[in-house]
Amino acid sequence: MESKLVIYNTLTRQKERFEPLNAPNVGMYVCGPTVYGDPHLGHARPAITFDVVFRYLKHLGYKVRYVRNITDVGHLEHDADEGEDKIAKKARLEQLEPMEIAQYYTNRYHQYMDALNVLRPSIEPHATGHIIEQQQLVQQILDNGFAYESNGSVYFDIEAYNKKHQYGILSGRSLENIKDESRELAGVGEKHNQADFALWKKAQPEHIMRWPSPWSDGFPGWHCECTAMGRKYLGETFDIHGGGMDLVFPHHECEIAQAVASMGHPAVKYWMHNNMLTINGKKMGKSYHNFITLEQFFKGDHPLLEKAYSPMTIRFFVLSAHYRGTVDFSNDALLAAEKGLEKLQQAISDLSRITVSPKCDAETERVVKGLREKCYDAMNDDFATPLVISYLFEACTVVNKLTDHKATICADCLKELTEVMHLFAEDILGLNVQHAASNAEREEAFGKVVDMVLALRAKAKADKDWATSDKIRDELAAAGFEVKDTKDGVTWKLNK
Repeated sequence: MESKLVIYNTLTRQKERFEPLNAPNVGMYVCGPTVYGDPHLGHARPAITFDVVFRYLKHLGYKVRYVRNITDVGHLEHDADEGEDKIAKKARLEQLEPMEIAQYYTNRYHQYMDALNVLRPSIEPHATGHIIEQQQLVQQILDNGFAYESNGSVYFDIEAYNKKHQYGILSGRSLENIKDESRELAGVGEKHNQADFALWKKAQPEHIMRWPSPWSDGFPGWHCECTAMGRKYLGETFDIHGGGMDLVFPHHECEIAQAVASMGHPAVKYWMHNNMLTINGKKMGKSYHNFITLEQFFKGDHPLLEKAYSPMTIRFFVLSAHYRGTVDFSNDALLAAEKGLEKLQQAISDLSRITVSPKCDAETERVVKGLREKCYDAMNDDFATPLVISYLFEACTVVNKLTDHKATICADCLKELTEVMHLFAEDILGLNVQHAASNAEREEAFGKVVDMVLALRAKAKADKDWATSDKIRDELAAAGFEVKDTKDGVTWKLNK
C-alpha cells in the first residue's frame, strides 16, 4: 500500500516516508516500564504517544505487532552496570519476593494505562522470562569478538566494535566524548574501558535475582532484554523502535551496537522518541524526586496539584503537545486541558441534537468538507496531534453555532462531521467521550421535563405573569440549564 505517513527518524535526524519492511505487516517495539514503583506522568507520555502510533497505523490498514516489554530484572540503581537491582532492593525493604514486587507494580501499571485508554500491546514480554534468549545474545557477541569475560561478568568491548562499526550513531556522540564522560567514574575495575557496558553481571552473594550461565550465576545487563526480545518477536529486522528521549543514550545506543555485533546488521529502520515532561523546567522522574504519580493526579493528592484531574484530562494534556516537544507541567496547563477536553466532549454530545437543514451555509460547508483531509494531513506529518486537536476545535465552533441556530447544515455534511469527529477524537486520539455521552443521555431524559417546564413558562408569559416566567427561567439556570429566547422560539441546553 502507498503510504503518505512521514515519521521523524531519530537515527537519521530527519523526517522520512514510512515504508514498512514487509507491508502490510508492521513490527513496533517500545520500551516499557521498570516495575518497582507506581506509574507517574513520565510513564504516561510514551504510553500515550505510541498508543496513538499503534492506533493510527492500524487505522491505515497495517497489521501491527506491537511489543512493549516489562523490565523486571537488571535495571540497577546507579547506572546500567553498578548498584543494586531496583526491584530486588524494593523486595528486600518490603520483605517480599522480587516477583511479588514486579507483579504488583505491573498490575498497577496496567490499571492506570487502562484508565488512560491505552490499548494493550500485542505482546508484553518480561525480561525474566527471556533469560535464555539474552544469554544466547551475549554468546553471539562474544563469538563475534565484540565482548570479553572478566571475573564472571561479560562486557561489551566498545573499542573493538568501533574499529569496524560506529558507536554513537544514534546519539551523535563520538567514542572519545563517551570516554571523557566515563572518566569521571572512579577506576575501571574489571572493565577494559570504563565506557564498556555489561552484557552479563556476576551476582554478588547478597544479590537475590540470579540465574546460572556459562560465565557465572548472575543476571543480564539492562540493555540486553530489548535486543533479545525484539529479535524473538519481531525478527532480525523490524520497523519501529520507540521510547523516551532519555533512552537514546545509553540504552538505545547500546541496543544498536548489540544488534550489529550479534547479527552483523542493524535491527531497526525507524527510531522514534518522545520528549521529556518537566516540572519548572526540570525533568520529571524518580531520580529527581519531583515526580507525581498517576494516582495522585487522579485523586488530587499532591502539594503541586490544586485538584484532581481525570485520566482523559491527562491524556488530552499529553496530546496537546507534539510528542517530540517538551511539555512543562503546571496546574494552569492542566486546567486548560480540562477545559479543552470538556469543549470537545460537549460538541460531540451536541452532534445528536443538531437540526438538519436543506443546505449548509458557506462557512459550515467549508469547515466540514475540509476537516477530514486536514486531520489526516496532520497525522501523516509525524503524528501532529496538536494540529488535529486544533481542527477539532474549529469543528466545535461550528457545532456551537449549529446548536444555537446561527448556522445551517445538510444531512450529508452532518453525517460527515459526526464521523470525522468520532474517528479522530475517539478512535485515533483515544479520547474516551463516554462522559459526554452520559451527559447527552441525561439531557434526553430531562428533555421532556424541561419542555414541560418551559411550556408552563410560556403560559405564564402569555398570561403576562412576568414574575413566574422569570422565576422559572432563573431556577432552570441555577439547576444548570441555559434557556434562550430567540425569534424562532425558546432553546435550551444543559451546561457542564
